[in-house]
Amino acid sequence: MVLFIILVVLCLVIVYLLFVKLVFFIDTANNEYYIQLKGLAKAYIEPDKEELVRVHIKALFMNFYIYPFDYVGKSGKKKISKKHAVKKKKSFESKKIVRLLQTFKVNKFLIDIDTGNCITNAKLYPMFSALNHHIGHFRINFYGNNQLVLHMQNRPINIIKTIINT
Repeated sequence: MVLFIILVVLCLVIVYLLFVKLVFFIDTANNEYYIQLKGLAKAYIEPDKEELVRVHIKALFMNFYIYPFDYVGKSGKKKISKKHAVKKKKSFESKKIVRLLQTFKVNKFLIDIDTGNCITNAKLYPMFSALNHHIGHFRINFYGNNQLVLHMQNRPINIIKTIINT
């Protein structure tokens, strides 16, 4: 009976992990950049005084800090001798990448730019006005402000289905 309860709980956890929302958020005006697995974990990219950036991970009531540039330049690769054949990994095809990107739901997409040149801004204004009705929120300003806000969601089950079906 205990084994049955453990198996049921394990199956429920796996189903939860497949259907939980995966959130990507980028906001350049407020310097917010994170990836979130709703209810489980959240990974922020933050500026740091000592290093350039650090990754702050909040997972199940615990906080971790990772400095990604500490690992740059340290290669743990072993040298391959000429006797062993090197197997090439299968790379993602462009069709598979496009199908994978189509599974994401874009909740908010805002671009607010100033090119610094009033003539270029004036040329971009009609195009951004036309795109504003169909895709997202596009704005041209003449004040020197640049901003990108991108908020996307997906579920791991959709990603897995796309990889298997393509």
